[in-house]
Amino acid sequence: MSGEQAAQDSGARDGESQAVWDVVVIGAGPAGASAAHAAAVGGRRVLLLEKAELPRYKTCGGGIIGPSRDALPPGFDLPLRDRVHAVTFSLNGRLTRTKRSRQMLFGLINRPEFDAALVDTAREAGAVVRTGVTVSRVEQHGPGVPDRRTVAVILNGTSSGGPGKRDEEVVYARAVVGADGSASRIGAHVGVKLDQVDLGLEAEIPVPAAVAEDWSGRVHIDWGPLPGSYGWVFPKGDSLTVGVISARGDGGATKRYLDDFIARLGLAGFEPSVSTGHLTRCRADDSPLSRGRVLVCGDAAGLLEPWTREGISYALRSGRLAGEWAVRIAEAHDAVDARRQALNYAFAVKAGLGVEMGVGRRMLTLFERRPGLLHAALTTFPPAWRAFAGITSGKRTLAELVRTHPIARRALDSMS
Repeated sequence: MSGEQAAQDSGARDGESQAVWDVVVIGAGPAGASAAHAAAVGGRRVLLLEKAELPRYKTCGGGIIGPSRDALPPGFDLPLRDRVHAVTFSLNGRLTRTKRSRQMLFGLINRPEFDAALVDTAREAGAVVRTGVTVSRVEQHGPGVPDRRTVAVILNGTSSGGPGKRDEEVVYARAVVGADGSASRIGAHVGVKLDQVDLGLEAEIPVPAAVAEDWSGRVHIDWGPLPGSYGWVFPKGDSLTVGVISARGDGGATKRYLDDFIARLGLAGFEPSVSTGHLTRCRADDSPLSRGRVLVCGDAAGLLEPWTREGISYALRSGRLAGEWAVRIAEAHDAVDARRQALNYAFAVKAGLGVEMGVGRRMLTLFERRPGLLHAALTTFPPAWRAFAGITSGKRTLAELVRTHPIARRALDSMS
């Protein structure tokens, strides 16, 4: 951050307890940064809050597929670590086959670099960024809220007055966007409901140059031994991101799958620099996306693809929509108009991402029951591989594929 930017952030911070921001965004991941950029680019007063200091590590494969690329702010320079032109598929370590494409299928990024760059873009658009602050709750009614057009965002303060006592800081907004991750406090305020929770385990493994060269431009996807599970290897220069995901409930089996997967790949002798895990959460169809003047997006709203659990494109797209509609809510003069704009936001999300999630749920059902069928189709049936390449590169969506291809539609219908 430049000295001028630091002074701007500091000056805004001195008066923000009294000022009313147009939009306050909570969480500076891809969803939050996109929301802040979308709200600030039109000249609104936007405050972006993040509990960590940036850059910070985030458990994520880091694949940037076509829809993610297309949802980035104009002129954003992707910090790609690798460009993928080949995919090696295996069925729980068997029937391994590599498919190649002349065109790039998708790119790979490190989340710390990517997230920090998105936040910089939001700051350049005019958003004020505060890191190292935790939001404890939001309030839309009560004595601490000046009027019905204002939301109070309560921050955990510094310790004072003896052990166990903390001062609270309050900032005010005309609209709030919750983008604070899958364990979202703002999602709890809105009442987000979930119908799928999965456990992902991941290791960042530094490798020698010879090993890195062997993986350059190629990822590995293994359809796993647990229902709905799969593993991945994503190369990122001098390290490999290796992970697995499966339904939450048997963490021991998921851990054994990761250990076996790493061993089969010949990577067990390399010490991971990071070993971590996280839960991914998909929203129920009837889950709310707003409450009053508060919207949720990205993981906080349970928006991600149910089959692959891909979340970056959903975060970027829903974040941009949330930022745009948060501006409209901020400009609403009464509760009726604010509610109308919140419903428009929900409609926009459901009409696009919601439809894709519905197809993803059906794909997950098919994959859970017949992983071998999916593997055979991708590795031996050229139209299936071309469809996969088209989806990852952004030429089409899974929903479009099912709508326009009778074979794909019949396969999913048979599992319904």
